[in-house]
Amino acid sequence: MLYLYSPDQQELYGRLFREALPDLPIACWPQDVEASAVTHTAVWMPPAGFFSRFPNLQVIFALGAGVDKLLRRDDIPEQATIIRLTDAGMAQQMAEYCLYGVLHYQRQMDVYQRQQRASRWLPQATRLAGNIRVTILGLGQLGTHVGQTLATLGYQVNGWSRQPRQIEQIACTHGDAALRKLLPETDVLFCILPATQETRHLLNAERLGWLPADAAIINAGRGSLIDQSALLKHLDQGQLRFALLDVFAEEPLAEDHPLWTHPRVLITPHVAANTIPEEAVAQIAANLRALADGRPVTGRVDRLAGY
Repeated sequence: MLYLYSPDQQELYGRLFREALPDLPIACWPQDVEASAVTHTAVWMPPAGFFSRFPNLQVIFALGAGVDKLLRRDDIPEQATIIRLTDAGMAQQMAEYCLYGVLHYQRQMDVYQRQQRASRWLPQATRLAGNIRVTILGLGQLGTHVGQTLATLGYQVNGWSRQPRQIEQIACTHGDAALRKLLPETDVLFCILPATQETRHLLNAERLGWLPADAAIINAGRGSLIDQSALLKHLDQGQLRFALLDVFAEEPLAEDHPLWTHPRVLITPHVAANTIPEEAVAQIAANLRALADGRPVTGRVDRLAGY
């Protein structure tokens, strides 16, 4: 049995799963079920202790790409496999979000916004896409799609990951040492890394200082990637032109947080790439069939790696 927990979209997901998997028993929270019959769950932010009631749980499907919160839980049995979404309509959204930030930088919209507030008419020099150096931190499926999309549009695209990668149209580097050379050669830094112990405050005060004085940051990965206090300091000092932020260390961002009113910051409420239910269900259904046939699945989570 598949047990679904997605309170905000329960009816929609329930219908989609029943249409995609007509031969599989499906129950939706808060429906009462025989707990021992539940072997699979599909969830979005379930409450504490949710999984401990299912003694025969085999697979947990996350209705999102990030699994850091799941991995911090203490109610997931060791034998359960966690499978995250790898796209589900998110890749194109993420590319659009990044492109918006890059165009904001390239066409100097942040400069024109400041000039508008000062009633100044002052055209800026033109910069072409081929002169903009974009660095992607994180070369999973989403980061790869973003990088290749930008490269197709003519931008210079570099990519960084912890392990070596070879990706068409992206100049790939890896390892902490590579950041020392890469960041000073970056105009727009796009972050799409997962939240792990290794990536926490990867962009600290020192590494933020390696970026050129005119650089911009777009963070659509996890809020823990950036030391927010250090980021504010660099923005205050004019070291960075602007930051487009979709994710934060604590969400929702506190109403009195200085990022809200900073003149060099654009904020969105974790909407860079939303899960599309139809796409998510199709991917989970395909993975369920693959598991049943003994074939490889996409999105299997390595608990030690954190993604």
